[in-house]
Amino acid sequence: MGLAAATTLVILLSLFSISAFAKFETFTKSYPSFDTSLAQRANSELHFANNATILQSALQVTPDTANDYSVFDLRNQSGRVMFRRPFKLWDGNTNTNTNTTVASFTTSFLINMFPKNNTTPGEGLAFLIAPAIDVPSNSHGPYLALTNQTLDNQTTNGIVAVEFDTVKQDYDVDNNHVGLNIHSIRSVASRSLTPLNITLAPPSAVFHHVWIYYSGVERRIRVYVADQPDRNSPTPPLPKTPVIEHELDLRKTVSQESYIGFAASTSDFVELNCVLKWNITVEYIPGPKSQVMTIALAVGIPVVLALVALAAYFGYRLYKKRLVDRSKSNILSRLRTLPGMPKEFRFRELKKATNNFDEKRKLGQGGYGVVYRGVLPEDNVEVAVKWFSRESLKGEDDFLAELTIINRLRHKHLVRLLGWCHKNGKLLLVYEYMRKGSLDMHLFTGSGEPLSWTLRSKILAGVGSALHYLHYEYDQKVVHRDIKASNIMLDSNFNARLGDFGLARALDNEKTSYAEAEGVLGTVGYIAPECFHTGKATQHSDIYAFGALLIEVVSGQRPGTKVNGFQFMVDYVWSLYHEGRILDAVDKRLVDDYDKEEAQRFLMLGLACSHPIAKERPKTHTIVQMLAGSVAVSPVPPFKPAFVWPAMMPIDDLSQATSIDTTLLSISQLIRENYSGYTDRSMV
Repeated sequence: MGLAAATTLVILLSLFSISAFAKFETFTKSYPSFDTSLAQRANSELHFANNATILQSALQVTPDTANDYSVFDLRNQSGRVMFRRPFKLWDGNTNTNTNTTVASFTTSFLINMFPKNNTTPGEGLAFLIAPAIDVPSNSHGPYLALTNQTLDNQTTNGIVAVEFDTVKQDYDVDNNHVGLNIHSIRSVASRSLTPLNITLAPPSAVFHHVWIYYSGVERRIRVYVADQPDRNSPTPPLPKTPVIEHELDLRKTVSQESYIGFAASTSDFVELNCVLKWNITVEYIPGPKSQVMTIALAVGIPVVLALVALAAYFGYRLYKKRLVDRSKSNILSRLRTLPGMPKEFRFRELKKATNNFDEKRKLGQGGYGVVYRGVLPEDNVEVAVKWFSRESLKGEDDFLAELTIINRLRHKHLVRLLGWCHKNGKLLLVYEYMRKGSLDMHLFTGSGEPLSWTLRSKILAGVGSALHYLHYEYDQKVVHRDIKASNIMLDSNFNARLGDFGLARALDNEKTSYAEAEGVLGTVGYIAPECFHTGKATQHSDIYAFGALLIEVVSGQRPGTKVNGFQFMVDYVWSLYHEGRILDAVDKRLVDDYDKEEAQRFLMLGLACSHPIAKERPKTHTIVQMLAGSVAVSPVPPFKPAFVWPAMMPIDDLSQATSIDTTLLSISQLIRENYSGYTDRSMV
């Protein structure tokens, strides 16, 4: 076995092991409509209790009011439509917050509640979490198929529901409200929809779009409602504020293994209780089989890795010899065919310039190599020399990719390439030297100068300008794919220069990449969520990384910083924005010495660029205008929208997408908490 093959196997096994230890598994289902076979098949994923069924491509949780009474009495009906499979929603000690895990879910659905013959409506519909899929007996009328006289208000009944109630009982706020029900039909939180000009069951048919977000990290549920003109109308925007927001700890309310779906009832008054569309994602806890697999992997993988390492050792020397021979013959011929090829340096020149690659001259180190400061002896010019660390065919491709792209790029905010060197398998690039180093040195390490607000604003404007050049002004579209503070270099006047094109790819006229990226995906916190599903990088994913950079520069905190229980800075900033105090995110080292209007604009732009849905992010020409303040920042939702998959990416972006190593997709489990929920596109 060669070294490359062995290394690949080690990486695959390691990542598979990491994924196996992840806390959650994800279930996602989307129903743009409902096929009647779902109610007819014995092995259907949905269970229909009592007279619940599918008519006109919609769930009729209680019988359709279009039916005649001769078929069956529509009065005093109760029904449920539930997923046939249960979900494990919590794990650990219910008495403490230590070593406990609570699932999260997001869902959106379109409902229609219409009274029979324009009479008084009754009774209502509910989104339900329950320990059983079947309907309790005598659960019609005010019980909404949730409980009955015996079960109601029992703290062990495992019921949590969001009700849409059209009949006023003594304990209800009115006959047109949304309520959160825990163990009982008496809501722990409720809100009338009448002041919002929303009527659940009006005399004429009206459709309502509902969004429900539950965060197992926050232990909080949020419910939103908006009218939708008709079934096929575009989904309305998510309202700015929820109709209900309430604390909810599933550990203390529902059974570990619970079912999810809808319940509804009628009384002497009847109405249509109909669900026309439904999208749901549940991040649930793996069952016993997954846990057994985790233990097996924990024991077996070290043994496999040891065997792989042994095989790699024996293949290494032969592999390296073949590599050098092949590298010599291929790379020089490929380099010399490049248009406008920059200067070729001799290796001994660069060795002398860097004092034999002295450790004291090291400027930085990353996945692609080590960068040294050097001084060219003939003209006493300072340079940065990048020595590619992976002396392999893949390293050669990285080298060629970077050289192919950057030697033709010309922009004042891009690091300028001066030349290259290839000697006995050694691959080096020579850049102009950036005297002030990288941006992250000044923000985090303490080795650089403190950055004033004026400098931060100047740096962000420069990076935005460079990104726009790469995306639209260069003769080919270039996707950088690794925008982050450590790749932003600063010259002696603190002008930003975007560098490190080891991950970048230019797209040719057929919209395919020069080469595929392998082994390096980017940096967690800067990676757009769709990349973990598509394996593709686009201009949209560059924008996402720029959004992370915006927040990073304004806040002085790395994107992966955990703050106030949030796993990533973007989530914390989104929460501050919702609370109306987004400026609390500004770097405390600035004290009050910053432009508050500009800081708010940059943070809002950071959130807009960080939108989980790729097509909702602004394009670079708009970003440049927003940074300058000549255009207002596009509207930002009050909460971080849920990530959608499968996503409806624009056709042009899909055709232009360049590849990211799909062997790394399994690490998406490790960063799920960055994307607080998943649901359909309607949630944004």
